[in-house]
Amino acid sequence: MVDVFDEVEEQLRSDRYKTLARKTAPWVVGGLAIALAGSLGYWAWDSHRSRTAAEASEKYAAAVESFGSNNTAAAVTGFEAIAKSGTPAYKALSLMQLAGIKVEEGKAAEAVTLFDQAAEAAPDEALADAARLKSAFALIDTAPYAEIEKRLTPLTEEKRPYRVQAKEALAFAKLSAGKMDEARSDFSVLTLLPESSEQVRERARTAMQMIDSGSAKSLPAIAKAAATATPTLPSAAPAPAMVPGGAQ
Repeated sequence: MVDVFDEVEEQLRSDRYKTLARKTAPWVVGGLAIALAGSLGYWAWDSHRSRTAAEASEKYAAAVESFGSNNTAAAVTGFEAIAKSGTPAYKALSLMQLAGIKVEEGKAAEAVTLFDQAAEAAPDEALADAARLKSAFALIDTAPYAEIEKRLTPLTEEKRPYRVQAKEALAFAKLSAGKMDEARSDFSVLTLLPESSEQVRERARTAMQMIDSGSAKSLPAIAKAAATATPTLPSAAPAPAMVPGGAQ
């Protein structure tokens, strides 16, 4: 008799499992389908992103080559196209190249706008700060000291990628504004910073000597030379991720 009850209970348990399976199967299958669709969607998106970055890299290199060959019109066309449809890194790089061309044409205000747009588009701090630093240098001869200070001061903070260059630029801006004591203090710090290059230390020592001798008002030429220490833009950048004065 016990065997009969066991068999009946087993049958009932089996029937319950079958009923439960029939009820849950659509949800399980649906969940698997969603997971599969998600995986396929991510793969398609990642492949598209990589392909887009590779295409942008080729177009960017071609535009740089055009500029190097003095075909500025073709370079501008190329950079403008990338700035509209490229990945964030190449968009930022192209905007910076266009801004550099505006600087060469003496159109500082337009250059600053483009540098600021590049900083907004940049996908990482290194590229964004490179654009911000170049923007400040584009203004350094014409803007009030207060504006230069506002732009450069955040870039001088610890762990910012172009901290030394920003501190040097701010020191020269103070010098140009007649803030001799503050400028000398900043130059003194630059000679002591471990991350300062020998060129930066040498310029700082020269500036300090000229301040001490009273001839610092003749330093605009040195300030111009310091501007050449800003990050240079690459002719091409890695397709997937970050670039130096560049990124993705």
